[in-house]
Amino acid sequence: RMAAIDVVVELLDARLPGSSANPLLATLTEARVGAGRLKLLNKCDLADAERTEQWLAHYRAQATTGALAIDASHAPAQLRQSLVAHCRALAPKRGGMAKPLRVLVCGVPNVGKSTFINTLSAKHQAKTADEAGSTRLEQRIVLADDFYLWDTPGMLWPRIAAPESGERLAASGAVGRNAFDEEAVALALLEYLKRHYAGALAARFRIDGVAADRGHSAFTGTAAVADMADEALLEAIGRRRGALLAGAKVDLQKAAEVVFTEFRSGGLGRVTLETPQEFVAWTAAADAAREAAEAKKRTRKIQRSASAGPVR
Repeated sequence: RMAAIDVVVELLDARLPGSSANPLLATLTEARVGAGRLKLLNKCDLADAERTEQWLAHYRAQATTGALAIDASHAPAQLRQSLVAHCRALAPKRGGMAKPLRVLVCGVPNVGKSTFINTLSAKHQAKTADEAGSTRLEQRIVLADDFYLWDTPGMLWPRIAAPESGERLAASGAVGRNAFDEEAVALALLEYLKRHYAGALAARFRIDGVAADRGHSAFTGTAAVADMADEALLEAIGRRRGALLAGAKVDLQKAAEVVFTEFRSGGLGRVTLETPQEFVAWTAAADAAREAAEAKKRTRKIQRSASAGPVR
């Protein structure tokens, strides 16, 4: 499809704009000379406004790239007008019946593409669901006589290099629940939220007076929540929400599901799980680890060849 596309619109989750950006799209758009890129930070109403501005500046600093924060479920006329204007600015030589503007809409699963398409077209053209993979086939949608949109299924890339990105994609619902350890991802999510949004956790789950795991120290307020061990915090949340097994033991899987539901629905307030600087650092660390592993593999291959002796 890329050979006949003028602008690639990628929907990102505004709460994880770097982790929800498919790195393969950059390669595809670079190969398509002249194709513009528009990054739409969707669900901006659930994201930290200050961090959203940082991400918009980050993407706008890239060549032939525009960026816009949106809430795909509201104000269809305004959203349609803004999208068309941004796309035409990125492809000024396209337009009119002879050269209609051709736009591809893509993104990771569960990022809100179908809701976005339905809002734009003011009709239910794309299937929506609160789970990954509800769109199965590509479909063309006409917004104007000279403006075509192609809606595509949500797709991840083959290997998510940075563990932090994988955790965030799983927490957002972009990864199917059978593909990751829910408890481990919930603990990673809580660890980050403790450091940056402890007040939101304390307010939402009312952690006041909850004892530490196997201890008797009471935790109260934002500062106390930030000092709790991740496991103790997950248990406290489970107890507050009644996620219990026989013998009053906490069901950690159900507690993890509570954490995911609150995050995905916006129950924790406006939070963003990464800054541009953090994402760049995670990516650099993942690249360095990959290069080190490849170098180690090459060294072992050379050593095996040397120990085998000359071939006769």
